[in-house]
Amino acid sequence: MPDASTSTLLILGASGDLSARLLMPGLGMLLTKEPERRVQLLGAGVEEISDADWKKRVKASFDSEGASGPAVEQLLATTTYMTSDVTAKDDLQALFDACEATPAVYFALPPAITEKACEQLATMDLPPETSLALEKPFGTDEESAKHLNALLARIVPEGRIHRVDHFLGRSTVLNLLGLRFANRLIEPMLSNRDVESIEIVYDEQLGLENRARYYDHAGALVDMIQSHLLQVMAVLVMEAPATLRAEDLRDQKQLALRATRIWEDDPTSSRRARYSAGTVDGRELPAYRDEDGVDPDLGTETLAEVVVEVRNMRWAGVPILLRSGKALASHRREIIVTFKAPSHVPPEFTTLRSADRLRICIAPDEMSLEINVNGPGDPYVIDRATLKTEFNAGDLPAYGEVLQGILDGDAALSVRGDAAVEGWRIVAPVLTAWKDGRVPLDEYPAGSDGPESWPAPDVVVPAER
Repeated sequence: MPDASTSTLLILGASGDLSARLLMPGLGMLLTKEPERRVQLLGAGVEEISDADWKKRVKASFDSEGASGPAVEQLLATTTYMTSDVTAKDDLQALFDACEATPAVYFALPPAITEKACEQLATMDLPPETSLALEKPFGTDEESAKHLNALLARIVPEGRIHRVDHFLGRSTVLNLLGLRFANRLIEPMLSNRDVESIEIVYDEQLGLENRARYYDHAGALVDMIQSHLLQVMAVLVMEAPATLRAEDLRDQKQLALRATRIWEDDPTSSRRARYSAGTVDGRELPAYRDEDGVDPDLGTETLAEVVVEVRNMRWAGVPILLRSGKALASHRREIIVTFKAPSHVPPEFTTLRSADRLRICIAPDEMSLEINVNGPGDPYVIDRATLKTEFNAGDLPAYGEVLQGILDGDAALSVRGDAAVEGWRIVAPVLTAWKDGRVPLDEYPAGSDGPESWPAPDVVVPAER
């Protein structure tokens, strides 16, 4: 019988980069913050790793975050690794036989291998309450996402499927919800009555970083916008959930996604580009097409912009720009809400003519409100002022929060199956337009803000038709 006081985390593909760089450090910090927690860590993969070498790997990952304490020591003393073909039924059965408690299975694997493993799991009798955790992408299009959902439903119920979105950790979600729904001043302003536009941005300075095998077949749109940024948008624009339980939170996010369409149903309003050679923060980067492992003929974009609209009573008519790119001048993870101009300003005031803006930065989480105020000197001159505050950063890194939810059986932060399908449905017209060559693939020098022909950041303007 499984030990109810202990959890088993079974990582398939445990010898890979995801496990060493993100999963195990996150687990170490979770155990440090919760020393009473007991976890059996069982790693599996095709590589042959001795028990001693495996323990060294786990310890090195824990040490990278300074993880320590009795729960950490207990895990290090008991963790094991099994060389396995995770697509073979007999090997999978041996792994489950080695689980000392109810297993949470984490697929740290390429999507195609994950699907093959799940096909085998669907034919097996798994321990009661087994849960599954999968990394994006969830399928490759709308139909494949539906197929994957149907396969997973043959293994465990939806409530025990964790489609991981580490971009939105628990602290970030709660910070957004607290700002929106715990403030009478702000909540009524977040609608089409007062909001001119919204921009949700994930710009990074990193280039490809040896990820061609995955990224060159995904690109910025699939890698970030159809998954992470649409999830951020859903939290920002959804109606208030009755509670913060998984079913209520996910229901409201799904309603927002179901109402989302490409701006004016015109996928050619989107933009795409890839970086050419340049310098980013003192680092020389080659052109994307010259990076190791890249097939230039695929035309993979490294910067994408898509404007969508949430067609419901609250948000209809508000353009929402979703943007993500690599090798850019600055690192930006933020939401910018631009409010409409005042209906009347007395002509005696000399104003900056700048719109009020609410900026919400993600990781680190902070907020600033940019407003017009009377400045020093001439009282008729309106200057710009910024009110800033920091949100609660939380006690755990993103993957620590992810694993906490998985091990506790809390699916509130996981992407529900129908939401994964909606993400693909929303971007499908854009992917088709790009494949057909109806949207040009622009270029920008690495280290710039993007193509010179594009509007400046913070300006939400769909591309001309």
